[in-house]
Amino acid sequence: MTSREIVKRTLEFRSPLRIPRHLWLLPWASDHFPQELARIQSDFPDDIVHAPPFFKNPPATSGDEYAPGTFIDEWGCLFENRQKGIIGEVKEPLLKSWKDMDRVQPPLGRLSVDTDQVNAFCRSTDRFVLAGCRVRPFEQLQFIRKSENLYLDLAERPKELFLLLDRIHQFYLEELELWARTEVDGLLFSDDWGGQSSLLISPVLWGKLFKPLYKEYVEIAHRNGKAMFMHSDGYITDIIPDLVEIGVDALNAQVFCMDIESLGRLFRGKITFWGEIDRQHILPYGTPEEVRAAVRRVWSALYNHGGVIAQCEFGIGARPENVRLVFETWSRFPVASPSRFA
Repeated sequence: MTSREIVKRTLEFRSPLRIPRHLWLLPWASDHFPQELARIQSDFPDDIVHAPPFFKNPPATSGDEYAPGTFIDEWGCLFENRQKGIIGEVKEPLLKSWKDMDRVQPPLGRLSVDTDQVNAFCRSTDRFVLAGCRVRPFEQLQFIRKSENLYLDLAERPKELFLLLDRIHQFYLEELELWARTEVDGLLFSDDWGGQSSLLISPVLWGKLFKPLYKEYVEIAHRNGKAMFMHSDGYITDIIPDLVEIGVDALNAQVFCMDIESLGRLFRGKITFWGEIDRQHILPYGTPEEVRAAVRRVWSALYNHGGVIAQCEFGIGARPENVRLVFETWSRFPVASPSRFA
């Protein structure tokens, strides 16, 4: 059974040969622990990879996204970064006044994907391939308007906000349609919706403004025979029923910010949980016993003949021995339903 088949059977709850693996890596980890990282990747290779976009006309950016200093993204948003290995923050909005709407132009270079090279990449691997797109309407709104301004916009709802959101959304539809015509196995989008213990906006407002956009993204994926993956940091329990309803196949979420057992009771067997193991406490500070217990907790609550991907992030503060132990522990669990091993 290839990695691609293992992931597909996981998404379909059809008892994969083993639980698939996916390590998320920040440059901080490769800078601080190159040898340990190399051993982890050698012993526990990923079953999921991202296709390079192979741009014919790369979108214009400036600076290094992960280096101290400034970075300008493909939309023209300026980030300031003070720490090597992570992404900085937008301090000044690209769009300070609605009169300057013309400053916001979609990065058409992202549509110059060399689909022949993408397809060749997909054929060259037996791993499950995710598209190299970057779809994130809520986050891009924050980068363009700056977070404080955007929250006021969401409260006041000027007509310009909807024009801006539609401009972003229409571009993302085009980008997803392009990737859906390639031979990748899955599409993806991401928006960080949660704080530590609550959603960043009301679930009602989220349902009115953003759920319809995401529904269109999922429809593009499924219409073209692709799975749809989504990422969000923080507490997002309130919107997971909507994500299940619109057909998101795999969700990367900080499940340790939520009640994992409750997530299992409500959503086990309905959506695949694409990780993760707690990167706030367990990965940087956990004992071996705590790491093993964390993995067992996720498996026991969420696994159902599939429906779980062994994903974790090797980022700032994480101890390489804990990251390794996460994958070692996952490799020991049986792939039958946890109820049989209670």
